[in-house]
Amino acid sequence: MDPASLPEQLSVVNEQVLNSSDRSVTSAVCLRRFLCYGSESATYSTKEYPLGIENALSLMQFIEGGRGCEVVEEVRRLNLEGRAVRPNPSLFALAVCSQHADCKTRKASLGALKELCRAPVQLFTFVQYKKELKKGSGMWGRALRRAVTDWYNSQDGMSLAQAVTKCKHRAGWSHQDLLRLSHMKPTNATVALVCKYITKGWKGVQEAYGDKEISEDLQKVFAYLEAVEKAKHSTDEQELVHLIEEQRLEKEQVLTNHLKSKEVWKALLKEMPVVVLLKHLGKLTADNVLAPGSPDVAAVCERIQDETALKKAKTQPFNILVASENYKRGHGKRSKLKWEPDGDIVQALDCAFCKTISMVEPTGKRFLVAVDVSSSLSSVTHGSSISTVAVAAAMCMVIAQTELNAQIVVFSEGGVVPCTISSDMTLMQVAAQLIQTPGGSTDCALPIIWASENEKTVDVFLIFTNNHTLGRKNPADTLKTYRQKSGVFSKLIVCGMIANSLSIADPEDRGMLDICGFDSQAVDVIRSFALDAI
Repeated sequence: MDPASLPEQLSVVNEQVLNSSDRSVTSAVCLRRFLCYGSESATYSTKEYPLGIENALSLMQFIEGGRGCEVVEEVRRLNLEGRAVRPNPSLFALAVCSQHADCKTRKASLGALKELCRAPVQLFTFVQYKKELKKGSGMWGRALRRAVTDWYNSQDGMSLAQAVTKCKHRAGWSHQDLLRLSHMKPTNATVALVCKYITKGWKGVQEAYGDKEISEDLQKVFAYLEAVEKAKHSTDEQELVHLIEEQRLEKEQVLTNHLKSKEVWKALLKEMPVVVLLKHLGKLTADNVLAPGSPDVAAVCERIQDETALKKAKTQPFNILVASENYKRGHGKRSKLKWEPDGDIVQALDCAFCKTISMVEPTGKRFLVAVDVSSSLSSVTHGSSISTVAVAAAMCMVIAQTELNAQIVVFSEGGVVPCTISSDMTLMQVAAQLIQTPGGSTDCALPIIWASENEKTVDVFLIFTNNHTLGRKNPADTLKTYRQKSGVFSKLIVCGMIANSLSIADPEDRGMLDICGFDSQAVDVIRSFALDAI
């Protein structure tokens, strides 16, 4: 459904047209915030908190007002557009809708499961939310049984075999539980084979299919599950490598003990998703799987820089930054693992960072990015395990290179100093610009005052700070003064990179947002907020 066709309270299109009376935080805004990051407040935190009815009041308001079907449609839209940075709030909302008295709301929410639960972990999470909301009473009615059955039957046999062998259980539920409680009846032969595997194990599959003449599709699923089972019990390294390469098995489908083998890791590397590869670069280097100058290093470097693979994985510059900074550090955050960073891999990560910046779509907004340099930027960012100067420098680079109208400044008690960031500058060069200005006390209102005094037209003020105390003047009040003078409904985002809590944003003003810590999801929240999507 087109958002413009939704009622006014839920219509993004209508709420993008802001006037002097359309700046308050509506129930629709609160609902979208909740669906996006799990809180109705104007604060995004890298720390996730448990979800409950008490922190989803707008959700309940819409449902109790007879608008549950619109809520389900909004859940679908935000997920399809990639606005929901966390999956659980959407699953929680669907669980609440699925238990409402209105038949249409229940039907719509359960009908959305196939589309929104792309992996078993999401289905398990949804079922657990229903259990918690029911508080012990019966929940496995006909509608839920049908919805769970439809989820399994909507998969093709091979995809289902891959899914159930990579994620067997989560949130207190297993596939066996769901098949039993839903009274699952497979509608095609390949799904039936996988269901037999779930309920009766590999022995049951062998007894049912081992001596029969079966179709080509069934043979493929049978061979895949056979490879998974052999991999579990194999003690022969070469056999295991052959199974991984032949059936494209993944890390989750081999035993922890098998991961002590270099050859097994090398086999896994060939089809390993980019996101997983980035996470394990340190271990692979420490274990000498990626030996300096080896063909394996060359292959990994090529994959890290592959634009097609990066786009397919929806890899952000921030994801590459975190992987790069962690790898360059040469040791794990909590583990005793140590390694000597490989120069070729470091160079490939730097190249991938630049490539992912070029993939970022501009918002078309006029940005003023201001970095607080009144204290050291050497602290570790909450939620990312990398330095605050790296976070600030990376975000300055991304916005300076993607937005046509962007101004970068540093500020402290001594004033505001503009920075010039060109596309050929490295992260280290940008970071050097951010830390060269002398320190002083913090005043987060300074960038807004500077913009006003210098007649800068700004749509979004994005402020990065390391401090908990934010100066003599209230940035929220200063922003309102700037709006009155400029005639622009400017937005304010304050990122407290080491903060557990912030209270700068006016809770009644939809144009203000606080961010506690910083992670890749915060990048998506900033983008959605700038575009009036939340």
